[in-house]
Amino acid sequence: QVQLVESGGDLVQPGGSLRLSCAASGLAFSREAMRWYRQAPGKEREFVATITSTGSTNYADSVKGRFTISRDNAKNTVYLQMNSLKPEDTAVYYCYRPIYSYWGQGTQVTVSS
Repeated sequence: QVQLVESGGDLVQPGGSLRLSCAASGLAFSREAMRWYRQAPGKEREFVATITSTGSTNYADSVKGRFTISRDNAKNTVYLQMNSLKPEDTAVYYCYRPIYSYWGQGTQVTVSS
């Protein structure tokens, strides 16, 4: 059974940093691409970042240069390092496995003074 468990969400001031984690189980993690999405209140869920099995990355324009996606295959975990956070980054952040379309439960990130 596939499980994706996110953690690391918190309340942070503008300009601050957070690192989100997504622990995966029940899949061949090292051989799969993984993604992060987010959904702000009243808005559609949107793509944030992706990382392939070989470590290639891609980002939404809105987070490019501020967020970094990475993975640790030994820990079956994908990370999202978020720097220079802005109030518009406030959202529930979801880990996503493209194969068979699995979603995690989400973790809340709130950027506010």
